Amino acid sequence: QIIVKSAPISESEVGLLRPGQVVISPIHLPTLKEELVKRLMNKRITALCFETLKDEAGTYPIVRSMSEIAGSAVMLIAGQYLGSTTLGKGVLLGGISGVPPTKVVIIGAGVVGEFAARTALALGSSVKIFDNNIYKLKRLQNNIGVRLYTSVINPHTLAEQLQNTDIAVGALSSQSGRTPIVVTEAMVSNMKAGSVIVDVSIDRGGCFETSEVTTHEKPVFKKYDVLHYCVPNIPSGFARTASQAISNVLMPLLLDAAKDGGLDNLIWKKQGVRQGIYLYKGMLTNFYLSEKFKLKYADLELLLAAKG
Repeated sequence: QIIVKSAPISESEVGLLRPGQVVISPIHLPTLKEELVKRLMNKRITALCFETLKDEAGTYPIVRSMSEIAGSAVMLIAGQYLGSTTLGKGVLLGGISGVPPTKVVIIGAGVVGEFAARTALALGSSVKIFDNNIYKLKRLQNNIGVRLYTSVINPHTLAEQLQNTDIAVGALSSQSGRTPIVVTEAMVSNMKAGSVIVDVSIDRGGCFETSEVTTHEKPVFKKYDVLHYCVPNIPSGFARTASQAISNVLMPLLLDAAKDGGLDNLIWKKQGVRQGIYLYKGMLTNFYLSEKFKLKYADLELLLAAKG
């Protein structure tokens, strides 16, 4: 009755679903199609997405875990391509005695940005972090424990730093809708040949104007001689780690649902679970998706109140 997936539900899988089933999985807004949503609605599916599921503390536990994985992995991925003599510059990520360290620019001071910075610093890179949220910049500085170059996202300053960087990481987050584009095509065109962009924000549209969704099978493309890695759901490339992290969050919820007599009662009791529901018995309960696809919106709180 309940299906849990670590990747978004696909068009081919919708045909295998029985009417009224419950699907728990991520949804990737840039790749989500209106036709898929309509098919799920026609089958009266209840669907919960990882991205908006909250815990009792009001945080996003699965997003946090996936962000830790993505942040740690992003520098390993960037280093692989930067070191390539065919795709990158043949440069080692980090620094050794007598050789200037690689320069890394991270846009976004959230969890992804923090773990990317930790990994880059541990390898000996020079790291600069940009975010418009001063609180996040201060928190990251305190969490890492060393003095870092941090700045608000000033277009002139950002463009200047991107011109000299070896690796640029897009790690901005958005809890409602698309991630804002802060790196323009002109900025990318002025970057050094062979430098690498990893846009982790591609899950919500990307923060680089030149970003296009890629896949694990064909992960990179070049534009202005700058390598772009724009694979949504980076943690799925580290499947065992990601699955264990997801299980740590979902297993207590599923056990609670069993004790409470089903998911309906759990939805009624837990506000955080309601936050994650975007389809309830075929009705679209996510306002952003209803606006995006021009589909009828149903308020989940009102539906549950009427049911109660």
